[in-house]
Amino acid sequence: MGGDHAPSAVVDGALAAARHLKVQIALVGANAALGQALEGHADWPMPGVDVVDAADVIGMSESPAAALRRKPGASIRIAAELVARGDAGALFSAGHTGATVMAAHAAFGMIPGVDRPALATTIPTRGRPAVLLDAGANVECRPHHLLQFAVMGSVYARIVSGSDRPRVGLLSIGEEETKGNELTRETHRLLKASPLNFIGNVEGREIFSGAADVIVCDGFTGNVVLKTSEGLVDAVEALLGDELQGTFSSQVGYLLSRRAFRRFQRRVDYSEYGGAPLLGVAGLAIVGHGRSSAKAVRNAIAIASRFPTGDFIHRVEQAIGTTAAFQS
Repeated sequence: MGGDHAPSAVVDGALAAARHLKVQIALVGANAALGQALEGHADWPMPGVDVVDAADVIGMSESPAAALRRKPGASIRIAAELVARGDAGALFSAGHTGATVMAAHAAFGMIPGVDRPALATTIPTRGRPAVLLDAGANVECRPHHLLQFAVMGSVYARIVSGSDRPRVGLLSIGEEETKGNELTRETHRLLKASPLNFIGNVEGREIFSGAADVIVCDGFTGNVVLKTSEGLVDAVEALLGDELQGTFSSQVGYLLSRRAFRRFQRRVDYSEYGGAPLLGVAGLAIVGHGRSSAKAVRNAIAIASRFPTGDFIHRVEQAIGTTAAFQS
């Protein structure tokens, strides 16, 4: 029920995943709204896809903590409880990020040794994709939280990219370890003393360079970076479109290079990555963009179906235990 185009885009993406990925889906939301969205699909009802009724929805303007207390029948809460009971293997939501984080935290609990969950979003670079965390789960953080994010991000990067020793960078306003605020300076000290492959501070201009495999920051900063990046991509695509339609020679140039432009669009399109896993909770939750398309929802479900949840949690526990001495 969450997202700018819900429930139709979520339903369309979920049914596409059920058709092509051979996964089972539980659509959680108001029966009437979901029924209307499902009517447009010729193959509905579909084996392996169930509708779970939820009386309430948490709106984007609501306080997540207050809304979850006031609305025990909220769709995000019921969906998280399905996973906690073992009736589903993963949770996907494109709705209220704060409510999704709190519902997953309450239903799944935390991985031992982890204090805060973090959203790990995939960033395209000139090399292999990098992981940026936290991308919006925590507005305020302490240095040991960022150390834990670095540990979880390193484990995640090893799983998704196969890197033996992911390079960890700390997002700051300068390369020198004395640059930044108290949070980044103290986090730099902890990361430098840890067994992680810490390469030092990373400036904003280096985020997309491929210099780091894991980029660590607080959730406020990470979310600003993410939204700025999305706005820049939209602006670049619009400017390119204007220029390519400007003259005959530019139109010919586009025809000759349109494959390259299509590859560029795929590399920077957020829907290719589907969503960001919420690392740190003892279960799998994928948080989608508020404007998630059916394609983004399908790809998020694909990520969830392949994610080795148990192995990831076990490896994070081990890694957190190894770095526990460096958190103070």
